[in-house]
Amino acid sequence: MLAAMAYDRYVAICSPLLYMSLSVMAYRDQQNLTVLKEFILVGITDHPELQATFFGVFLIIYAVSVVGNMGMIILTKMDSRLQTPMYFFLRHLAFTDLGYSTAVGPKMLANIVTKQKTIPYNWCAAQLAFFILFIISELFILSAMAYDRYVAICNPLLYTVIMSPRVCWHW
Repeated sequence: MLAAMAYDRYVAICSPLLYMSLSVMAYRDQQNLTVLKEFILVGITDHPELQATFFGVFLIIYAVSVVGNMGMIILTKMDSRLQTPMYFFLRHLAFTDLGYSTAVGPKMLANIVTKQKTIPYNWCAAQLAFFILFIISELFILSAMAYDRYVAICNPLLYTVIMSPRVCWHW
């Protein structure tokens, strides 16, 4: 888009008398546009012997992430001693980590083992939207956790009043 705008300004400045006729011709050519339906994904490597190794490594990383985050969520929900605001925020942090690793991980693993390395445009947009949603949620949770630690250190006697479960849910 920037290149087209730059060319438009170039024609307007260097050939002002021909500018209108050239811009009308460029407008007529826009009727024959190709619609983007999918993206071709470029993998980490094109060597087939390394793809199995990368698949194994990334599968282990993804599995550890899923099991660790699910374990954190279940543990902080089930144990009554872990019902404090700090663990409430840790549980939600684990959920967001699980969310954005699941938004990207399975498609990456599928692309490593399949020959067709494409993603439809709509799926890519949805994947990006979920990834951004979980990243932004993580930023808000981290800021709430920072405030929680600030209150715990600076106002230890008022901590249970300031950081009540009702306040945690409003964050």
